[in-house]
Amino acid sequence: MGVTELEELVSDWLTLPDVAEKLNVSITKVHSMLEERALVAVRLGERKIRSIPAAFIVDGAVLDSLKGTISVLIDAGYNDVEMVRWLFTADDSLPGRPVDALREGRKTEIRRRAQALGW
Repeated sequence: MGVTELEELVSDWLTLPDVAEKLNVSITKVHSMLEERALVAVRLGERKIRSIPAAFIVDGAVLDSLKGTISVLIDAGYNDVEMVRWLFTADDSLPGRPVDALREGRKTEIRRRAQALGW
């Protein structure tokens, strides 16, 4: 699956300036969050603009279970595109998408599944 399919999988994207505005932080802080792996961005469109799924922002803050989940997915060998794809792909055994389970507070189950990906 390429970036085009990913754009279809995730319906709502935010540019980095949009994320800064929603979080009420500077754009520099958003860049730091990306470097610290608290957030994941994917380059979208013809101009390859770094964008973040809007579902990663909840009530003016980054989804609190995201950073640890990103760490587990990195350990499993996933790159940013693969992480977003996995988080937004429906899984009948959940049921639903991993990102929705995280938003519902089910991080333990999602991280356990993410850890299993590395084996």
